[in-house]
Amino acid sequence: MKADVWLYLAVALYVVIGVVLLIAYGHAEMMSFDLYFGQWTYLFLFFMPLTAAILDCAWILLRFDQKRSLAARRAFSPQRLAHLFSGMALLMALMIFQGTFTSIKNLLPIIRGGFIYDQPLANLDALLSFGPDPWRGLLSIAGHDAIVKIVDWNYSILWFLVCFATLFYVATSPRAASIRVRYISMFMLVWVVCGNILAGIFISAGPVFYGAVTGDGQRFAALLSVLNSPDTPTTAGMFQRYLWSLHEHGTSGLGSGISAFPSVHVGLIALNAFFAAEVSRRLGIIAFCYTAFVIASSVYLGWHYAIDGYASVLVVGFGHFTLKTLFDRQSGSATDAAKDAVATA
Repeated sequence: MKADVWLYLAVALYVVIGVVLLIAYGHAEMMSFDLYFGQWTYLFLFFMPLTAAILDCAWILLRFDQKRSLAARRAFSPQRLAHLFSGMALLMALMIFQGTFTSIKNLLPIIRGGFIYDQPLANLDALLSFGPDPWRGLLSIAGHDAIVKIVDWNYSILWFLVCFATLFYVATSPRAASIRVRYISMFMLVWVVCGNILAGIFISAGPVFYGAVTGDGQRFAALLSVLNSPDTPTTAGMFQRYLWSLHEHGTSGLGSGISAFPSVHVGLIALNAFFAAEVSRRLGIIAFCYTAFVIASSVYLGWHYAIDGYASVLVVGFGHFTLKTLFDRQSGSATDAAKDAVATA
């Protein structure tokens, strides 16, 4: 689709910037452009298209009796397939985008000389919470093993399904054509602005790595004991150990790179919430409640300071409304031009 050209150009520019940075700092070995090939292609070229086809077939069988052939032709029409294949091609470009993001993220501690903002961010977090670190309050009211498992499952699995299923839907469905370019533009901006630019400026590792980067192993010791308890092993705890191992060895891996402020995890789910609010007020309320739960989960699991999530919502909100205003103006200008052309014809 013609509108996708700008997205492809943005990906290409981002890749060039990533390569230049890696070469300039003498770490070309950190290039991770092919890192997501196996998982990304399986997810977006096989699993999700197959799931969408199965859901379409199920909907036709359950919803229609005598007009199934017509419904099937609509569901698998040339227009629908064109959107599907163009969306899948765009998602493959985003695979390279994700590899570039990981490459730059791995480079950030080298550029900045380590994680230098953890103590100020943790202190500010405590100040905004009127004294104690926020995680202490969360554990005091929700420290049961079952809750730990639910929060861990939500943050590690459900979040992923919500974010990337939504991305696939918007990229491939004709029903989302009106927001496709704007949504994917914001998707990319969340990664770049929150995960590269602001993460580089305010570089921090997060509560779970606080002791390793500041030398103060006591501040979050109780939280770490919960995350690393043999009685309730968490996906978060395992992945955190994996990330630190990669960081210590200076190697790249799937999802590698450490940064806390601001939270990309929260940023992406907030992005969906802002778009959900455009669909309906009720859906928006539900989506923002889930965003609040993700913020709490990120603190509860030691990934982030609470302020990381607050900042992400503010940044994404500003970006969302700015981009929406620009797109609305462009759409209005195009409509006015079309009317003028008809009037003078």
